[in-house]
Amino acid sequence: MTLPLITDPFFYAVAIPAVLLLGISKSGFGSGFGSLAVPLMALAVTVPQAAAILMPVLLVMDLLGLHAFRRHFDWKLVRFLLPFGLLGTVVGTLSFSLLDSRLVAGIVGVFTLVFLAQRLVFPPRPDSPHPPRWLGAMLTVTAGFTSFVSHAGGPPVNSYVIPMRLAPLVFTATMSVFFFVLNLSKWIPYAWLGLLDMRNMSTSVALLPFAPIGVLVGVRVAHRINPVLFYRLVYAGMFLTGCKLVWDGFFSR
Repeated sequence: MTLPLITDPFFYAVAIPAVLLLGISKSGFGSGFGSLAVPLMALAVTVPQAAAILMPVLLVMDLLGLHAFRRHFDWKLVRFLLPFGLLGTVVGTLSFSLLDSRLVAGIVGVFTLVFLAQRLVFPPRPDSPHPPRWLGAMLTVTAGFTSFVSHAGGPPVNSYVIPMRLAPLVFTATMSVFFFVLNLSKWIPYAWLGLLDMRNMSTSVALLPFAPIGVLVGVRVAHRINPVLFYRLVYAGMFLTGCKLVWDGFFSR
């Protein structure tokens, strides 16, 4: 029996680069670029379908990331982030049918660009205090929500964690745990919403071989990269992500 996967060549022309970018971002290197995956795939399919197709791919990537960075987690930070991230996924589940996913993408993009502008105009000093926990809670709920809608949870939570100036491996490992649990929590709601159908899952299986390639490239670089360059690349990824999300949300109709 032939699997009912997507056969449109244009879909794979955008989906394969999207999966590679997502894999690289899962290693922490180029962290912001992962949020480009769904917008890229949305050139060929709807945003909900793109998000559903990426679910098995994300699971494989998350497991690879957890194994690669298993000795570097900041468990105290993980314990703070997770409850708020999971609350965001609950909000996303309950409001999914009412949402305009493009508008959500646009709002996330604006927020990302505002954060980057603030960092440029008011660069942090070495003695700058960490962001307040109440702000972290709000940003992490937002990350859970945007992660549920379009796998774009990176920019909001990065806005809270980046100013902590964690070592690159600690930053990467902590985000890998956070998003592993968050992505795992989305399986039941996605199934309940009817997004995990046979066609989407078969298409995801076809994309799976590209998942470890992106992760492997990113892991190799993350273990060798200078911290200053690391965060510059994170900012570059967030800038491109913000621009793309703003375009998708407010100008691409």
